[in-house]
Amino acid sequence: MENIIVLSGKVKYTITLDPTVWIFDDRKVDLTTYFSTSFENKNELEEYTKSVSKHWDREIMEGAVYPPTLKTEKKYEKEKVLTGSFGIPILPFLKNAELVEDAFALTIKTTASEHEISLDKAKDLILGFSDGGKPLSEDGPVHVYFGDGSNLLDPIKNVRAFIIK
Repeated sequence: MENIIVLSGKVKYTITLDPTVWIFDDRKVDLTTYFSTSFENKNELEEYTKSVSKHWDREIMEGAVYPPTLKTEKKYEKEKVLTGSFGIPILPFLKNAELVEDAFALTIKTTASEHEISLDKAKDLILGFSDGGKPLSEDGPVHVYFGDGSNLLDPIKNVRAFIIK
């Protein structure tokens, strides 16, 4: 139970977060490159449509042949998961919890203190859950990074709960 974090407060649904399973989540981000790359807002449906269209065109032109590089790519992805440092955005969890209309802040409870952040800033938070392929067992289960990377060298550690106020 020490790895479980609860998202509660002014929400329609209280959410239980288990960082030990996020390694399998497609929403995870690579923390070694996340804060150094630039972002542009993407329409997920449009990106998906373009991706499927490109794949369809390739299969029409070349046939459904799996190039030998797919094995190499899968091997590289497995190696990356076993050795990488990963985080996950908090925004999908906030959306699933369905915040009430008068919610204005997120309080991050740690073993030693509490940090209150406005909801606008909280929506950009990244929850680091893996370092060097290992879970954050000593000062985890998650490290909280601001979306702008301003606390990259000194994240909020020993998080025990998220409370919406």
